[in-house]
Amino acid sequence: MSSAAVTNKKGFGATLWDYLTTVDHKKLGVMYLFAGTLFFAIAGFEALLMRLQLMIPNNDFVSAGTFNELLTMHGTTMLFLAATPLLFGFMNAIVPLQIGARDVAFPFLNSLGFWLFFLGALFLHLSFFLGGAPDAGWTNYASLALYSPGHGIDFYVLGLQISGAGTLISGINFIVTIITMRAPGMTFMRMPLFTWTSLISSALILFAFPPLTVGLFLMLVDRMFEANFFDHTMGGNTIIWEHLFWIFGHPEVYILVLPAFGLFSEIIPVFARKRLFGYSSMVFATILIGFLGFMVWAHHMFTTGLGATANAIFAVATMAIAVPTGMKVFNWIMTIWGGSVKVTVPMLYALGFIPSFVAGGVTGVMQAAAPLDYQLHDSYFIVAHFHYVIVGGIVTAIFGSMHFYWPIMFNRALSEKLGVWTFWIFFIGFHCTFFIQHFLGLMGMPRRVFTFQADQGWDLFNFISSIGAILMAIGVILLVINIIITAKSKPLNCRDYWGDGRSLEWAIKTPVPFYNFKQTPLVRGYDPYWLEKHEGNKEGMIYAEPLGDIHMPNNSILPLVMSIGTFVAAFGALYHPDGKAWAIPVLILGLAITVGAMIVRSVKDDLGFHVHVEEVIATEEHLYGKGGNK
Repeated sequence: MSSAAVTNKKGFGATLWDYLTTVDHKKLGVMYLFAGTLFFAIAGFEALLMRLQLMIPNNDFVSAGTFNELLTMHGTTMLFLAATPLLFGFMNAIVPLQIGARDVAFPFLNSLGFWLFFLGALFLHLSFFLGGAPDAGWTNYASLALYSPGHGIDFYVLGLQISGAGTLISGINFIVTIITMRAPGMTFMRMPLFTWTSLISSALILFAFPPLTVGLFLMLVDRMFEANFFDHTMGGNTIIWEHLFWIFGHPEVYILVLPAFGLFSEIIPVFARKRLFGYSSMVFATILIGFLGFMVWAHHMFTTGLGATANAIFAVATMAIAVPTGMKVFNWIMTIWGGSVKVTVPMLYALGFIPSFVAGGVTGVMQAAAPLDYQLHDSYFIVAHFHYVIVGGIVTAIFGSMHFYWPIMFNRALSEKLGVWTFWIFFIGFHCTFFIQHFLGLMGMPRRVFTFQADQGWDLFNFISSIGAILMAIGVILLVINIIITAKSKPLNCRDYWGDGRSLEWAIKTPVPFYNFKQTPLVRGYDPYWLEKHEGNKEGMIYAEPLGDIHMPNNSILPLVMSIGTFVAAFGALYHPDGKAWAIPVLILGLAITVGAMIVRSVKDDLGFHVHVEEVIATEEHLYGKGGNK
């Protein structure tokens, strides 16, 4: 493969084909980022419509049925199709660079994981145009879902099966990548915190998604073939769905929040200009959170009558998981304490994150007390609690990391001035929206209601909450404007944009070559780039190998073809119970496309390609001028 093929500018058609067929972790990271942003915008718009409906009493802006659809799709989209892919975007773009790898362990599966996620998400959202979206809440409790008319719930079940398969594939891929592909000298206790949290999060995916898959399958056969697993009138058990869902659902919170913790653990030391305080305790706290995350699911079910013993066990576990989380908070504060703090947009998000997430954590520990939970369950207090965790913890990490890692991912920097405006408008809007909802819950306002009466005392607080939601929407719009403006700005072509980078991703000059490192780096301690810089190495790296040929994987259209096959087959499965004549042929066609692509993959000689030394040198000179990556 010639260096010209690597470095020359391409037309739109060639660029589009490149992204449709890519297996490069950096490009897939960009695709996850933009797909996640799309679904984040959709879910945010759904939330805004709900808040407009609840802005005044007895409002008829949307109907009760539409409100239920918006409620269901907002929660489902935000957690499965926005937060998860946005974090996967950073994991794809940054983790291989942090561990000194040239790509992930299974590049083909990495592409397959993305396309399954994206087409599963697309399938779910087509429900709006094909008879109605799911309307049983994002938890899809069987008592509501089994009797929901139309195909909304079927879109939910099949869409999440397809998308969840992609997430599971990606989780396995990251586990193998981090365990087997670290640069020489990078022991487990020298890995950056974001890599650690990505590893534990991927392990949680490995164990948490199978229960969801089983639950969705049982729901599918209940709905389509009247199997009656969850229908209590026919000998089934409705509560079993809740167990299967929350055995997945509570680890899902940590699947999302652990990478967010890792991102802030990268941002804070850079702008505090000192080493992360208590690195070893942060690692063990991460592992402990992952372990305890599987022992707390029934605190969502205190009101179902499990009994005092079960309630006590899960209450204690819920209290216990606050301990390693608290360790992390104290370590972040101690990292900032005494540091030479540089307040940038990423650091603003980090400083805003700590009190916001602590507030969400404290109200979470309150729910560990079963008698109190019995009073607050299904009230707006719970809505406020989990939004303080999700928005205060995860969304702030995503927004801050966009500013932090944009120079590496796109060779450009987002505007600091616009970023500051975005932060304050979004942050003030967030607290206006959800802080007041704690009091709405204490005043008795239940979740999931589409309107309320004027004499209940909730008017002012709901109005303030809706104004806050509008401010949040303005903040997101400003971020999108920032991204559009930045796309037209001058490339950076620099190394270590923030000037205080500590881990290996900052050692590479931008734009990052498709092979990442021309030579595999040698890691001689924690914060390897910082260590080498301060020992006088201008490149910030020493190498574990001489300059030589590089082996890279080939691009492939087969992951997209396989995913399209499952997408087509899902329509056949969905409409078959209706007796549609075309349903079975469509199902068979979709399965044939998927299986055919798998067979082609198995027999195709796909050993990748070699980039020869001369081509590496030519690529470096094309990107950075004479002298290569210096």
